Amino acid sequence: MKRVIIFAITLAMFFTACTKTGSIEPQANKPLNDLAGKNVNQISMESIVFTNTNLFPEGVVFDKFNNKFYVSSTTRGTIGIVDGKGNYSQFITDAALTGTTGLEIDESRKLLFACNSSAGSVGVYNINNGKQVAFIDLKTLLPGTPVFINDIAIDPKGNAYVTNSFAPVLYTIDKNFKASIFYQDAAFANPGFGFNGIEYGKQNGGFLLVAFSSKNQIVKLPVNNPAQYNVVQLNAPLAGPDGLLLSTNGKELDVVSNAGGGNGRVTTFTSIDKWQSGNVFNIFETGSVFPTTATTDGKSVFVLYAYLNRRATGQADYTIQQVR
Repeated sequence: MKRVIIFAITLAMFFTACTKTGSIEPQANKPLNDLAGKNVNQISMESIVFTNTNLFPEGVVFDKFNNKFYVSSTTRGTIGIVDGKGNYSQFITDAALTGTTGLEIDESRKLLFACNSSAGSVGVYNINNGKQVAFIDLKTLLPGTPVFINDIAIDPKGNAYVTNSFAPVLYTIDKNFKASIFYQDAAFANPGFGFNGIEYGKQNGGFLLVAFSSKNQIVKLPVNNPAQYNVVQLNAPLAGPDGLLLSTNGKELDVVSNAGGGNGRVTTFTSIDKWQSGNVFNIFETGSVFPTTATTDGKSVFVLYAYLNRRATGQADYTIQQVR
């Protein structure tokens, strides 16, 4: 078991970045050293380090039923298990999975959903035995449209919402595994990475929070009328927002940013106006480890150090880092 105790800096930030609600103009990014005030606290952290050469995981999710983490693999498409001691074991080796990214668990049915990125599909598996339950091809919904199926969120009824980072479209997969277009809008078309991490909030009739990476934004879409979206006005900058993690009460959002491989961070925002705006609560700097996604065991938040910035040179060790 490899455990490393480190210290993080928690910053309280009080400045405003202007993003007009409903527009998709780039988020204003101010240097962190421009902050008017800082509160610094030392927080002890625990690292779960696991080894599997050139695995390059992107997604992580905690299974509370079996007390373990699942991690994806952008290079192999496999899904592995990591325990609290850092032991890695292979769990799913479905030949249809070529490169897995975001993972999510439907707790009511004990199903694991896995995004199959460039293949444009989603696999669904039993968390107890790893057997395939369903396999959904999303490419057929919009033939010819570029696909990079990135992340997934699931509502209490078993409906899944899926992002495509290469096209301005969000998909939905109902509880019977039938796929359809949830929302499509040319206003979100861009030459880079678009829709990325996604989270579902059950409050106020249900809503989605989606990271829009290329413009450093978080977008809120009401489930019953996604066209009435708004860009969340944040008072702290984002730099390559990737994975999201929303609290159960829908009032706290962890945003994992990696700025394309630079110094990553996890920024926690709170909202008192149903995500019309968000105020920074704290920031955890990760360093140049390319953090991607976050998960929780119900008590603590964990962020995955994926090291995707080292794919050209290789990487053996990866970290699931506990964040206070």
